[in-house]
Amino acid sequence: MLSVIIPAYNEEEIIPKTASVIDKILDEAQIPHELLFINDGSGDHTWDRITEQAGMIDTVRGVCFSRNFGKESAIFAGLATARGDCCVVIDCDLQHPPEKIVEMYRLWEQGYEIVEGVKSDRGKESGLHRFAARSFYNIMSGSVGFDMSRASDFKLLDRKAVNVLLNMNEKNAFFRALSSWIGFKSIEVEYEVREREAGVSKWSTLSLVKYALTNISSFTSAPMQLVTILGIIVFVVGLATSIEALVRFFQGTAQAGFTTVIILQCFIGSFTMIGLGIIGFYISKIYDEVKGRPRYIIDKTTDE
Repeated sequence: MLSVIIPAYNEEEIIPKTASVIDKILDEAQIPHELLFINDGSGDHTWDRITEQAGMIDTVRGVCFSRNFGKESAIFAGLATARGDCCVVIDCDLQHPPEKIVEMYRLWEQGYEIVEGVKSDRGKESGLHRFAARSFYNIMSGSVGFDMSRASDFKLLDRKAVNVLLNMNEKNAFFRALSSWIGFKSIEVEYEVREREAGVSKWSTLSLVKYALTNISSFTSAPMQLVTILGIIVFVVGLATSIEALVRFFQGTAQAGFTTVIILQCFIGSFTMIGLGIIGFYISKIYDEVKGRPRYIIDKTTDE
């Protein structure tokens, strides 16, 4: 059986259409399936729509969080609750084309254990958003050792891969990178990002920045190396300035005043604060991990 995991946050408008469209596509393809909606602490009537669909469509199940824990937590809750031999993660807004699930499932039947959905284009985005996304994925690609520029959460995983992910105890897990990092026999399926069927994106600029910082820190220590780089820059600038000062002193042309000293202090002070900020951010993530709190708390399910 195929489990389709659908994280949902304030998506009351699209839930009925998402459930009916995906269920119809998989029925026509004669693929045994379940549709598992994860309500990520929505503030609207998302959970009511999920329970309604569970009552109308036998294949629909729902899980409701006690509050908003984030998309990554919703995905892992879906993986933990899924009953299928393989799982597909897909966005609730239908920007991921659901008919591609059939293609992914057929590839799984051929023996592939991870089927990656990769974007042939990113759809309509602002220039700033596109630049920020490219910068983020360049950092992640360099850290994990493979190209993530077209990566997405839209992918199919065999039960073996799902179990490996669930055995990872880290709280701040980045599903998009971890599901590729674990290996296994993989293949890619290209798709075009579609416009939302209803509603608006729930991702604000601030939430996207926070999401990026959390995932970068959870998967790579590259920013920590920035502290070392800044230290080297300060050392080189300081060495050059010192040599210049000594040369001027012995030539008798040393300039009076503290301009050079002030500039160096500004450089050193700013770089020190940046370095401390980066270190502090990583320490805060370590603190989150050692507390051992759960990734999510389930309030109720439609199985009850």
